[in-house]
Amino acid sequence: MRNPFLKRKYRDYEIEPDQIFLDTINISQLNKQQFEGVIERPISQKTLIILGAFFLLIFLFFCGRLFFLQIVDGNSFLAQSENNRLKRVPIFAERGVIYDRNNIEIAWNTDSGGQTPFSYRAYTKLSGHGHVLGYVNYPQTDNAGNYWRTEISGQAGIEKKYNDVLAGVNGSRLIETDALGHEISNSTISNSMNGENIVTTIDTYLQHYLYEAIHKQAEEGGFQGGAGSIMDVHTGELIAFTSYPEFDPYTLAEGEDVEKIQEFFNDPRKPFLNRVLSGLYSPGSTVKPFLGLAALNEGLITKDTTVLSTGKIEIPNRFNPSEPSIFRDWRPQGHGITDIRHAIADSVNTFFYAIGGGWNGQEGLGIDRIEQYIKDFGIAQPTGIDFGNEAVGTIPSPEWKKETFADGTWRIGDTYITSIGQFGFQVTPIQMTRAMAAIANNGILFEPLLIAGDSHSELVPDHISLDDYELIRQALRDTVTKGIAAIINSQDVAMAAKTGTAQVGVDNEFYNSWVVGFFPYENPQYAFSIVMERGPDGGVGSAGRAMRDFIASVSVNYPEFWQNLQ
Repeated sequence: MRNPFLKRKYRDYEIEPDQIFLDTINISQLNKQQFEGVIERPISQKTLIILGAFFLLIFLFFCGRLFFLQIVDGNSFLAQSENNRLKRVPIFAERGVIYDRNNIEIAWNTDSGGQTPFSYRAYTKLSGHGHVLGYVNYPQTDNAGNYWRTEISGQAGIEKKYNDVLAGVNGSRLIETDALGHEISNSTISNSMNGENIVTTIDTYLQHYLYEAIHKQAEEGGFQGGAGSIMDVHTGELIAFTSYPEFDPYTLAEGEDVEKIQEFFNDPRKPFLNRVLSGLYSPGSTVKPFLGLAALNEGLITKDTTVLSTGKIEIPNRFNPSEPSIFRDWRPQGHGITDIRHAIADSVNTFFYAIGGGWNGQEGLGIDRIEQYIKDFGIAQPTGIDFGNEAVGTIPSPEWKKETFADGTWRIGDTYITSIGQFGFQVTPIQMTRAMAAIANNGILFEPLLIAGDSHSELVPDHISLDDYELIRQALRDTVTKGIAAIINSQDVAMAAKTGTAQVGVDNEFYNSWVVGFFPYENPQYAFSIVMERGPDGGVGSAGRAMRDFIASVSVNYPEFWQNLQ
C-alpha cells in the first residue's frame, strides 16, 4: 500500500497564463554585471592569511635578489655596465709592404673606401707570385658589430712565414655611449704600430716570365703542372721561385666566392702544392753530371776515358742464359765511342751504366758511392730553406729496396737504373737548382734565400778538383751548343744545361721533363731548374721548351737583365 506521506509535492500543479504575465512584471531591474542586488559575503580569514603569505614570499624573494645584485655581484655588474657604456674598438695597424729585390711593391695595402676601419691587401697583377706571397685573413665582426677576429693574419707564403714582422701591433680606443647607443666621447688608449716592410730576393719580372713560360708549356704539352726556380750561385738568393698552377690570393682572402674556392681545393692539378719545395720527381738524366764528377774524383775515369755505345748493354742471366738482362740506351743505334763530355752532351745511358755499375772492363762506382756523392751535392737532402714545407726525397739503395719491395735483393740492374736517375729516385726542383749552383761555383752549397739577408753555405765534402768542375761545366755547355739541349741555345745569354726525362704512371703512360743548368757560361751567376709534370706519353712538350720561351720573353720584355749580367 502506497504511503500517503510520500506523494509527489507538485502533483497536479498547473501554471495559468495570467500568472506568467504577473511574473514578468516582478523581474528585477538591477544590473547584475555591476553586482547590483548581489548579496556580499566577507572573505574568510584563512584566505587572507594564504594571500598574505604569498605576497610576503614574493617580497622576500625580491629582497634576496636585490641583495645579491647589489652586494654579492655588485662589482661584476658594475664592470658589465661600464663595458656596455664603454666600448673598446681596435685601431688596426697597417701591414708591412712586401717588395721585390728592385724595391717594386708586390704586396701592399689599399684603402677600403670607408667600408672597414682596416686596409685591404693588394697583390701584384703579374702572375706567378701566389705561392711566394700567399694570402691573408681579414678581421671579422659578430652580429653586434664587435670584432671577434682583430688581426689581419697571413695564411700562406711570405704572408704567413713573416706574419709577426708584417702584422705590426693594433692599438685601441674607448668609445663612450649613452643608453640609446649614441656616442658621447672617443679616446685613444694606445696607438697602433705599423708592421715592418720586407724586401724579398725575387725579381718580379723574371718570376712572371718564368711562370708564364711554364704555364704555356703545360697547356701546349698537356702537362699537369710545373715548377721553376733561379738562384744566385754566389749568395743562394732565389730571384725566381714559381709553381704552376697557382691560387688567387684575392679570392682566398675575401672568402666570398665559395664556388671558386672549392674549385681550388677540388682541382686535381693541386694548385696549393708548391712544387718547387714539395714536389717529388724522378730526376732522370739530370743526375748524370754528378755521377761524372764522382767517377772523375774517384779516379775511375779521366777526360779521355771512352765507352762504346751500341744502343744497349746485356748482362748474363744465370737463371736463364737464353734471356740476358738488357739495359737500353735512348738512341736504339747507340752513340758510338763516347767520353764524359760527349756522354753528358748526348745523355748517353750506356756510358753511365758503365761508370755507375761497371761494364765491359770499366769499373763502376757502385750504389754506395753513388748514394754518397748524390747526398754530398744536397740532392734528396733538406736544403735548409726557411720557408714552406720542404720535401726531402729518396735515393735508391739496398736498404731502401728492402723496406719497399717484397723481394728486397739489390741487383746490378738496380744500380744501372739508378745511374740514369730512375728506379726509386725522388728529388725536389729546389734541390736540383742548388746542386747545379754548386757545379757552377766549384762546390759551394748555399741555403736558398727568399728574404734578403746573410746566406749560409757549406762546401761539398768530396774535395773535387777545379779541373773536374771545369770539365763538367764544359760538358754542360756542349749539351746546349751541340747536344740535346740545343733548344735553349741563345745569342742573348750563354747557357749551360742538362735535360732529363723520366717515365711515370702505372703503365708509364706519363712522363716528367727536366732542364737544369746555369748562366752565363763563362762567368756563372745564376743556376736554374724547370720540371714539367705528367705529360702524356708520346707528347712533344718539354721543360726545354719552357726555358726557351722564358729566355725569349726576357729578351723581348726585359733585355736589361741579360745586359746587366757580368
